[in-house]
Amino acid sequence: MSQLYNSIEPNIIDDEMVQKAIEEQCPEDKREDINFKDVTELQLSFRNILQIDNLWQFENLTKLQLDNNIIEKIEALESLVHLVWLDLSFNNIEVIEGLDTLVKLQDLSLYNNRISKIEHMDTLQELQIFSIGKNNLTTLEDVIYLRRFKNLRTLNLTGNPLCDDEQYTLFVVAHLPKLVYLDFKLLSDATVRISAFPACEIGHQHLREHLLCWYASSILAFGAGSLQKSGLQKHAAAFVEYLNGSFLFDSMYAEDTEAARLAYLPGVGDLLQAYPSCFVSVCENLFNYGLKEHEKREAEVSDFYESLHEALTANQQEGRKIILDFENQKKR
Repeated sequence: MSQLYNSIEPNIIDDEMVQKAIEEQCPEDKREDINFKDVTELQLSFRNILQIDNLWQFENLTKLQLDNNIIEKIEALESLVHLVWLDLSFNNIEVIEGLDTLVKLQDLSLYNNRISKIEHMDTLQELQIFSIGKNNLTTLEDVIYLRRFKNLRTLNLTGNPLCDDEQYTLFVVAHLPKLVYLDFKLLSDATVRISAFPACEIGHQHLREHLLCWYASSILAFGAGSLQKSGLQKHAAAFVEYLNGSFLFDSMYAEDTEAARLAYLPGVGDLLQAYPSCFVSVCENLFNYGLKEHEKREAEVSDFYESLHEALTANQQEGRKIILDFENQKKR
């Protein structure tokens, strides 16, 4: 059990608690005669809640915060069918359950709980963001369950034992090719490039060997055309497509009828011969510079999300400490 049990009496969500929460988040002139059915957002963080209950009246709720409590079981949420955002982070939950009716859910956080298996989420087909870091997930096979969520773009698994596996990142990306962010980091082009790998056919223990064989065979199968397309996608992301050659110069002069007349001017012949190579050289310098800056941008974005995660974690821990100190002083 959480250490909070030793200092503060556990709570169950009741009318008094939700009424107080609503008043805290509403302007003073709108606090009277509040209809629970009109409430779309409800924050019940840091209230030492042990059991979820008494939320059936909030039938139009779209955002619910239950983080930083001591909740042990996900329950009594079946009436919140319009819920889009649910935060159950920093609790004592051991099993994923009670979410079957939340079919509109897009953002779910179960960060920092005691969950050992990803399950019972089949109906959450709209899920886009899923955070289940700092739990007890030990096997990479748990990731396979998430393949059913076609809209999943952001996933956080950091802090679970399974992250220690050397094949962790490759395994996740191979099974979830549509992911954009993994563990607060933007997935790189090089990592995403393996997303078409038929990962479901093998176990992760042989992922590296099969990945190398598959990648080599893919190069032969797709041929130069596919490789060129893949390269162009990377170049486009860096805004330097078609700059690594004479394409730009050729396209500019292909239908330029005036350019041919320059050859008749005295002393221009040598310049016309040297100009194309100089032009292409400048393009190639821009191309290399663009790729380098693109990699730099990716690294900066990755550092930003890592720093953001560290700051959020530190603020949450500091907030919990301040509240605990306040409650202890109040109890004396």
